[in-house]
Amino acid sequence: MERKGVAKEEAAKRVDKANSAFPDALVDNYEVLIESLTLPDPKDCHVLAAAIKTNADVIVTNNIKDFPEAYLDAFNLKVKTADDFLTDIIDLNHDQAVAAFKEMVMYKRNPPLDEYEVLNLLRNSNLNDTANYLHAML
Repeated sequence: MERKGVAKEEAAKRVDKANSAFPDALVDNYEVLIESLTLPDPKDCHVLAAAIKTNADVIVTNNIKDFPEAYLDAFNLKVKTADDFLTDIIDLNHDQAVAAFKEMVMYKRNPPLDEYEVLNLLRNSNLNDTANYLHAML
């Protein structure tokens, strides 16, 4: 996994850290399902296969067009953008969401940013509804 601006070693460390923090998020043995799936972009079939394998309810992606709603219905799956998913999460518990956001801002030190600068970063990352929702609660 190589990402522009991130060395392979750093990327590997980040993946290991994520896998350690969220061991239940790691999906194994989904590969056999891939061949039986049909999506507009075949390169996305591994995502659907992993979702099926874990009995997920939703696939979170900004690539909505490649996950047709009618096809996903057969697997009892929905697709949401990251922005929609995050606003749904915030809606579950406003106070906890605002506290988590403020904690995230507090730990943002390189460079240090205030709440409004972080909200602008969210907006620049196509998380407009999320940023606006949080902004309204601050």
